[in-house]
Amino acid sequence: MEEKLLEKIEQKIQNTISNKDDIKQLIAFLSDIDNSKSFAMGIVVGRLYNSFFYQTKRILNREPTKKEFEEFLVFIKNKKSALEDLW
Repeated sequence: MEEKLLEKIEQKIQNTISNKDDIKQLIAFLSDIDNSKSFAMGIVVGRLYNSFFYQTKRILNREPTKKEFEEFLVFIKNKKSALEDLW
């Protein structure tokens, strides 16, 4: 993944971690749908995927490639423990 794109995603992760009250509120609001940790992780990963896709289009002026998406998945997997601390 391009360095600038990676920096933006890392920024989004830090932003998500620092605004964990927003994430907790969103999870609590949707808890009647599903109250599991995997659902909560899905909310967080969905937010990060949206950022990944948007930033790829904004920075690189194109949609992400399959390779970039696979790199994004590895990146998220490596950040899993930090993301689980959000709730």
